[in-house]
Amino acid sequence: MKPLVYLAHPRLDRSEISGPLFEAARQTEGITCVDLYATYPTFEIDVAREQRRLVDHDAIVFLHPIYWYSAPSIVREWQDLVLEYGFAYGKHGHALDGKVTFNAVSCGALETSYRPGGGNGAHLRDLLMPFEKTADLCRMRYLAPFAIYGAGRAVEEDRRKGHLAAWQGLLTALRDERLDLRAAHAALTLNDIAASHAAKPETA
Repeated sequence: MKPLVYLAHPRLDRSEISGPLFEAARQTEGITCVDLYATYPTFEIDVAREQRRLVDHDAIVFLHPIYWYSAPSIVREWQDLVLEYGFAYGKHGHALDGKVTFNAVSCGALETSYRPGGGNGAHLRDLLMPFEKTADLCRMRYLAPFAIYGAGRAVEEDRRKGHLAAWQGLLTALRDERLDLRAAHAALTLNDIAASHAAKPETA
């Protein structure tokens, strides 16, 4: 399987986790990586190029922080322009049929905040439902999100190395078709599944 990772972070210089996750993906063989803000600083999305990328890959991953229970704005701009009727959905829009997609997100709040009765009142997967329904419309296979909770304290609490190993293990399992897609779809998050695939780092 050929995974494609889109990074969407408008202030990467302030990120303690998204940058390292993206760099780990870049250094993992067989993973294509695109930094959306670096590629399109004026939001002028090259629709034809992005559609070619989607056609050429089997799995599409959106790596981003949670902003207002969603993704940074360039992701919505990308969706609005790239996922065209007749390409991604509709009677003749079958370009994405059967492809895998999921969100890999960093959250400022702790995991306990992302549950009914918690500070955010819902599971993270429920909050990301627009991505899942978009995938359904495009006939894609949506997997649960991979989440880093309390991301701003990951370095301070010495958690980053473990997160990076789980992330890289998840990507390599996806690439090598070792990931149980049925279980990954049914889960609330990919965290436990990713942890079970945790890689010995391929990066120096």
